[in-house]
Amino acid sequence: MTLHLDGREKVLGRFGWTGRKAEWIALVCLHSGVFTRRQATRFLATHHDRARRMVHALIAQGLAAEETVPGIRGIGRVCRIYSRRLYRAFGAEHIRHRRPASPRVLMRRLLSLDYVIEHPDLPWLPTEEEKVAAFEALGIERRLLPSRLYRGAAGDTRRYFPVKLPIAVEPDRAVFVYAEPGHDTVSGVRSWGTAHRGLWSALARRGHSVEAVAVGRTRDETERARRVLGRWSEDSGRGEADPGVADELARIERAIHRGAVEVLDDYGGLQAALKRSVALEKEARRQAGRGGLGRARAWRTTRLAGVLYR
Repeated sequence: MTLHLDGREKVLGRFGWTGRKAEWIALVCLHSGVFTRRQATRFLATHHDRARRMVHALIAQGLAAEETVPGIRGIGRVCRIYSRRLYRAFGAEHIRHRRPASPRVLMRRLLSLDYVIEHPDLPWLPTEEEKVAAFEALGIERRLLPSRLYRGAAGDTRRYFPVKLPIAVEPDRAVFVYAEPGHDTVSGVRSWGTAHRGLWSALARRGHSVEAVAVGRTRDETERARRVLGRWSEDSGRGEADPGVADELARIERAIHRGAVEVLDDYGGLQAALKRSVALEKEARRQAGRGGLGRARAWRTTRLAGVLYR
């Protein structure tokens, strides 16, 4: 039984789904929105034909679609649960998991799901609201949580934990998962870590051990991410970094990530900006020590190991 679902899968009875299959559908909706038949077969501990029939039943109900992902091979077809009424039943109607995604984002979602199903005993916080509530209950202010401001015609909306990666919080430990989809530079994990460092420091001050797990498909991908995180955990000290250093580092990382040429030109181009980001990261580590991160490790998937980008 997947304890962190806390009985939420029971709402699927109105759609005709019960038991272990209902748990699986709830797990997918709350953590990724997508899954492969191989993942479903593993979770259900069943034959792949039963997983196939489940997928076909979801499609027949108008709850999901099974699609070939352009740009990715070696994965087969991916099932995406998209029904708004299904997500509404979980109180997560506006979660972005139900929408189509780029190959990179889709791989990140599948990797996140893979880690969660291999660690069902952890008290995962599936939704943004649950994550925010858990840290506020520990006395941590929202300003320390990673966030992103979205601008729209109806006004600005601030979303917390915008990358939507798995987090579990226990009485004395917090686990943060970074899913490395491949084809990323180290800027991806650096940006993610920088966004979380204030939160990690606050957790450490409250006596929580903080663990970061780099999840990926290949040894190179996972080790690359783990090494970046590992350097933070190996440093000593409990100080606070100068906010200006963290802000500038985040600005460069965003510019690299988004290809913002005008920002990179301020530093003399991409290579100069990368050199500056390395210097800033060293300075941030010197000032803030390990920033609350106590341990960094790597975990490799087997079910998605053969996936290749075209």
